[in-house]
Amino acid sequence: MKTILNIIWLVFGGLWLALGYVLAGLVCCALIITIPWGIASFRIAGYALWPFGRTVVDRPGGPGMASTLGNVVWILVAGIWIAIGHVATAVAMAITIIGIPLAIANLKLIPVSLMPLGKQIVPTAWARA
Repeated sequence: MKTILNIIWLVFGGLWLALGYVLAGLVCCALIITIPWGIASFRIAGYALWPFGRTVVDRPGGPGMASTLGNVVWILVAGIWIAIGHVATAVAMAITIIGIPLAIANLKLIPVSLMPLGKQIVPTAWARA
């Protein structure tokens, strides 16, 4: 079931979301000071490409002070706009019955798009263990 949902997701929005995150990662990596956000953006791009069967957890040791400060800067610069985009896309996907699981997956991307530093994307089986 996860594979079918991931294929539908890929066709109806996942590819475009992933390309957006890759573009943001390339822009962030162009400047030396924003490389951590670029790397986080590349991680989220992989998650946005194939979200079903994976989840976001805190990195071992918890988020540090640098991650927290970095996330605050990210929220002010880009995170809020990306989150608004995810909400708008989720509303559009939720119009059809088939799109409801896709809308839920889109809403699941909001926390990591707001605070990407200090997070890790793992298979759901690992998160339960």
